[in-house]
Amino acid sequence: MEQQPVSNELRQGRMTEFMKLLPLTLELAGLPKADPLRPYTADQIEGRVMSVRTAFKAARALLKEIGEGV
Repeated sequence: MEQQPVSNELRQGRMTEFMKLLPLTLELAGLPKADPLRPYTADQIEGRVMSVRTAFKAARALLKEIGEGV
């Protein structure tokens, strides 16, 4: 089964949603600020990405829950 290409409008909407939820997402992820003198390794960066991804899903779920009045 082939995937349909994502329209530019849909892509832009997803990016807008992500940017609007970014402050809440980062707060939920609870990641410390980087020390400029000690950059993260590739594995540490990947771990942080996974944390942000999980926090974004939680932020979206919270927003949906609030919108539905649950």
